[in-house]
Amino acid sequence: MTAPAPSPETTKRAKLILFFTIFTAMLGLSVLFPIIAPLSRELGLSAVQAGWFSTAYSLMQLVFSPFWGARSERQGRKPVLLLGLVGFALSFGLFGLFATMGMNGALGGTLLFGLLVASRLLGGMLSSATLPTAQAMMADLSSEADRAGAMGLIGAAFGLGVVFGPALGGFLSGFGLVAPVYFSAALGLLTAVAAYFTLPETRHAADRTAASREDAGAARRQLLSSQGVMAFLVISALYTMASVLMEQTIAFYVGDVMHLDPQQTAKTVGMMLAFFGLLSAAVQGGAMRRLGKTVPLSRLIPAGMLVMGLGMLLIPLMGSFWAITAALCVVGVGTAVLGPSLSTALSLSAGRDGQGAVAGLNSSALALGRMAGPLVGTALYQHVSWHAPYYFSGGLLLALLAVTALVRPPFPNNVQPEAGAPA
Repeated sequence: MTAPAPSPETTKRAKLILFFTIFTAMLGLSVLFPIIAPLSRELGLSAVQAGWFSTAYSLMQLVFSPFWGARSERQGRKPVLLLGLVGFALSFGLFGLFATMGMNGALGGTLLFGLLVASRLLGGMLSSATLPTAQAMMADLSSEADRAGAMGLIGAAFGLGVVFGPALGGFLSGFGLVAPVYFSAALGLLTAVAAYFTLPETRHAADRTAASREDAGAARRQLLSSQGVMAFLVISALYTMASVLMEQTIAFYVGDVMHLDPQQTAKTVGMMLAFFGLLSAAVQGGAMRRLGKTVPLSRLIPAGMLVMGLGMLLIPLMGSFWAITAALCVVGVGTAVLGPSLSTALSLSAGRDGQGAVAGLNSSALALGRMAGPLVGTALYQHVSWHAPYYFSGGLLLALLAVTALVRPPFPNNVQPEAGAPA
């Protein structure tokens, strides 16, 4: 049972508001990418300890994403999304407070590390409501024919956040390495306020009544029993692990290879990731909106894995600003193709009333990758070599491509007959 379809004008406005909400949330997260490594070194923490900040955050996302996805089916999307944004702001505020105390000498050692990890655990638990709910809201507002474009729009919002976030984080680091953390907390809170006043509810009373009669656990088990859904979740987890492994170590790599101090590292990596995000957002918001309707997912998903894997293998061969940036841009193109394609495949594999559940499962898969990636990446970087994380990620993606070609999971149809002719 579904609610009456909103007017095209209302749908367009709601998608725009949702796009802006996700963009600002991602901006608040990505301003931290350039500063986590230098901040950790300023606090006297090792690379592996820095990896635990992302792992703790992602562990809670793994556990709680399905819960929030199912809850959004029963209680509505908007309140769950708002809770996620407020939780995001709270956790970053606490992280910034503890880091400031550490830099001032008021905290140190095991206590400092424990409090920082605790703030990330809280953030992962609450902010895990954001992504699955946003994906479900976008699916609510889209027909099956437009699903790939809608998921590409969310991908573009994430990509644009990555464009401006790292550059802004590098700039704000000039005011102190903790300044970007406080900025993220404030931006998350402002985004929650803006979403409260402007974002419409997309899961209406009739839909919630139907969902309340269903066993959420049974719905998730049914989705997991589908060979296609399970395969796409595995790919999501592994490609995310490869991506986060790169994000977690790239600031260490750039700082060490180019012999930069902490603030120079933050600014340089911020610029590199800005180029990475700009190209990724252009592909997701432009090319993918067309390719998602005209090229089968059975081609898009392998193509994304291939390009992303090759880009990872290029990184350890590069040692200058523009060379490393070029390799990151190749990774960005692959990510821009692979991410929205997987979201589309999962969304089309679930029924209209299963969008919250499948989005929650996908967020858990992504969180599993984000949980493993930082620990694997920092361990390889610290104990094997500076180049090891990128060879590992590239090899993993190419191996995943080969397995996908052999197993051939059932890809849902995303190409409409009338869209089959060349434009």
